Amino acid sequence: MSDQPPLPLRIARALDALNQRFGQACAWLTLFLVLGTATVVILRYGFGIGATALQEAVLYAHALVFMGAAAWALQRNAHVRVDIFYQKFSGRRQALVELLGNLLFLLPLCLFLGWSSWDYVGNSWATLEASSESGGLAFVYLQKSIILVLVFSLALQGLSDLIKSIYLLAGHLPASEVKHG
Repeated sequence: MSDQPPLPLRIARALDALNQRFGQACAWLTLFLVLGTATVVILRYGFGIGATALQEAVLYAHALVFMGAAAWALQRNAHVRVDIFYQKFSGRRQALVELLGNLLFLLPLCLFLGWSSWDYVGNSWATLEASSESGGLAFVYLQKSIILVLVFSLALQGLSDLIKSIYLLAGHLPASEVKHG
């Protein structure tokens, strides 16, 4: 018998690693947010120079920080949880809540967001939409694509959490290996 975990758990761990690395990369953009915003303010109020492209780049990075790192935050249990009972639940009961939450809320929401934003993003790509501001960036279609990055990464993290919850409920995974609580 192999010491390797079953394929679904290996997939869940690979998805976790992917979302972790992507989330960490997005988190580093906060340094650019601070430096870019400071530069825009200094240029505008110190020298009377507008920096539209830099200001838009900061907005793009801001979107990527929050939407790109959302799955990593979910993985780390860093989202706000308004539940006074969950924290007192056993690992198995938390896994059941996670399983139901993923099946009833997270994955359907991802499907809805993906379905409802597909044309919005697709139309932007079809025209290679650019900024309407003079001196703005020519990559609005990339910014709008961040919506689909959010959908895809959250769906993958939901799938990973679903797999881990099923294995925990079946008694094949210790509660310590799951993010709950």
